Formats: sequence, C-alpha cells, structure tokens
Amino acid sequence: MILTVDVGNTRIKAAVFEGNSVLENFVFQNNELETAIEKILQKFKNCSDLVVASVGNVEKQSFLIFENRLKVHFLTHEDKFPFINKYATPKTLGIDRMVLASGATLQYPRQNRLVIDAGTCITYDFIDENDNYLGGAISPGLRLRYEALHNYTAKLPLLSFEIPEEYIGNSTVQAIHSGVVNGFVYEIDGFIDEYRSDYSNFIIILTGGDAEFLAKRLKNTIFANSNFLLESLSQTFQYKIDND
Repeated sequence: MILTVDVGNTRIKAAVFEGNSVLENFVFQNNELETAIEKILQKFKNCSDLVVASVGNVEKQSFLIFENRLKVHFLTHEDKFPFINKYATPKTLGIDRMVLASGATLQYPRQNRLVIDAGTCITYDFIDENDNYLGGAISPGLRLRYEALHNYTAKLPLLSFEIPEEYIGNSTVQAIHSGVVNGFVYEIDGFIDEYRSDYSNFIIILTGGDAEFLAKRLKNTIFANSNFLLESLSQTFQYKIDND
C-alpha cells in the first residue's frame, strides 16, 4: 500500500492506494497533518511508502517523524518524469504541475493533453502528443477572485461562493457573483477553445476542488476527476521506481 499526500496552498489531500485502486481519500488542514497521518497509518497498517508532493508551507520533519514505520519520499525536480520538460524556467515549475503532467502523460499516451487544476489558483498544463511539456497558464481561482474584489476596493463586500441567479447581476452582490463565477467559466472555455484550434487529437482533464462545479457548466467536453493529482502522484512514484 502507498499513502500519497498532496500539500496545497490551502489544505492537504491524501489517499491510500493498493495497486491502482484508491482505498480511501482524506482532506485536512495543515495544522492537522501529523494527527491525520497517524490515524491513516493506524487504519492502513500495511502502508509501505509515503509519497509527498508539496507546494505548501509544511516542514519536511512533519513527514520524517514517520520514517520508522514506512519509507518517506518527497518528489522533486530531480526525479524522473515521463515527459520532456521544455518549460523555459524548469526549476520554477511547481511540483504539483509536474505530477499532473506526469499523470496525463502516463494515462493518456500519444495524445495532446491539457490538464486544468481548479483550486486556489487555476493552472493549465499542456503536454503534446510527443510527450513534450510546453507550459500553460496560471490565474486566480474562485476564492482569490472574491477576496481580490474585497481587498483592493473600498466598498465591495467579501462574499462566499454562490452560483449567480442571472448573468446580468441586478445588485452589487449579484454582479460580483456573476463576474467572478461566469468570468471563471468563460476564461476556462476560452483557453480550451484556443488549444482546440491549434491541436487535434486532444483531451482535457479537469481536476481540483472546483472540478465538479465546473464540469456541469463548461461547454467543452472534458474528463473531470477531482482525485487526478493523487492518482498521478501514485503513478509517478511507480514510474520513478520502474526507471531508477
């Protein structure tokens, strides 16, 4: 069994795998890390490896305290990945984006792939059919858009996510919801249209905390999988073992 852990900007996701099958998923806050992993390992005593991909501010020591019970692995830029990294600044490419690109390459061979991760930020990662990672885009996620409108204006309120009643907002509150939510959807559809116009044999993978909401509203056909990063983390680790 393998325990995979994705340390994001706002929360931590984890999953226990046996082979390619997910036995259970977990979500918790950064300050709950050690307690949460302890509970997971008590439940799944046969876990042999703990595999971590982190873009958040969590000390490695929080994972290393479990070294006496299983092997701890931190994926880094120095590991082997199944794609050719053509990013102009490869060392600045987030390890989470590399893992997503790896999963897309391994799961969908010989296709042009666009991975959209809708979380704190929206990231777009493109891997062509020859397994070249070419880059993508980064923009604010839903929560950041709401916060930006409140934090950088004098009078706009801080709102929680809400599906707008109409695309024409007839109040300040409804106008904010329409601008944030519809703008979010239109942006993603616009990016997809651009990629589709340039590339054939094309697949779109949508993941992240807002994947389920988006899957119902995007006009483009996609594969929505909120657990894609954790699955990709398990597959990338296996690829690393097979190619070391």
